[in-house]
Amino acid sequence: MATVSLPRSQPSLSLTAGHLPSWVPWGLLALSFVISGTVFGILNSGQPLADFNIAGTLFFGILLYMGLVYAVSSIVEGPRKGVDRFITALVSAAFVVALLPLVSVIWTVVADGIDRMDVEFFTYTMRNVIGEGGGAYHAIAGTLMITLAAAVISVPIGLMTSIYLVEYGQRGRLARAITFFVDVMTGIPSIVAGLFAYAAFVIFFGPGISMGIMGAVALSVLMIPVVVRSSEEMLRLVPNELREASYALGVPKWLTIVKVVLPTSIAGITTGVMLAIARVIGETAPLLLTAGFTQSLNWNLFDGNMMTLPVFVYNQYANQGTSPDSALARAWAGALVLILIVMALNLLARAVAKYFAPKTGRR
Repeated sequence: MATVSLPRSQPSLSLTAGHLPSWVPWGLLALSFVISGTVFGILNSGQPLADFNIAGTLFFGILLYMGLVYAVSSIVEGPRKGVDRFITALVSAAFVVALLPLVSVIWTVVADGIDRMDVEFFTYTMRNVIGEGGGAYHAIAGTLMITLAAAVISVPIGLMTSIYLVEYGQRGRLARAITFFVDVMTGIPSIVAGLFAYAAFVIFFGPGISMGIMGAVALSVLMIPVVVRSSEEMLRLVPNELREASYALGVPKWLTIVKVVLPTSIAGITTGVMLAIARVIGETAPLLLTAGFTQSLNWNLFDGNMMTLPVFVYNQYANQGTSPDSALARAWAGALVLILIVMALNLLARAVAKYFAPKTGRR
């Protein structure tokens, strides 16, 4: 008996099947930028190439893409899918717009500061330097010392305050008052913290005093609220079942906090501390009032002025001396070093958080 073979149905194209191919959105995006670039190129005809409006080209290209992808998707896939693709394009464009300032800042700092990232910049100070040469060795050392001292002051205070709010204060009147004042301190201007530290030290040492420890105290005033709020949120994420299991075994409350609660939340607490450090390491105004500035290296937090990187950058820009180009190059290099220090601290925080995070699963 002969068998009759039926012809195989040919796969339908994506456009006729009511679905756009994966390359169509990218093609529409490229077409939008080409059209936008052509229009702005015509408007810029006769002008130098450096005057070409890149921001306007990108902005109107994205607007044109959103309109095109909505229209094409609505025709092929239906209005509902068209709205979905339009919203996706809108959210993606918002993300790119939010990312552009960060990329622009990093690009500018790296491009202008990489020329002075040499051995001399990291091993020399500005002592007896008027024009070219010199470095930021004294500012780097001062920034690290003052920031470390501020962390030593603020981390224990902030962590113990958050432990009281979560474990002991609960919703009491004192806990509510502490939370209110911490929220107020979070928004105070940095110059107010500098004035507070200066006024506190003037009481004991008299007017005109400038020391590195004063800058550390001013920065700790700014760090404490951030440490308190971040640590409080991390401690509240610890499940109550862990605390109850520890209490059921007869472990006292303080030991439960030390052995159970803190190790469980150490990753988040470390991240919060690094955020607090990143919040204050670039402050200039309070350090101008408290630590002052100097052209020499000072290792003593309790004696004399101490230079920091933010003040170094400000001083090089404000007082350019006989060689403005050299001063600006040192300022950009100092800003780049400051960014690298913050990046290194964040990488260190991630490593510490990963190492001390509670282990899950069975071995």
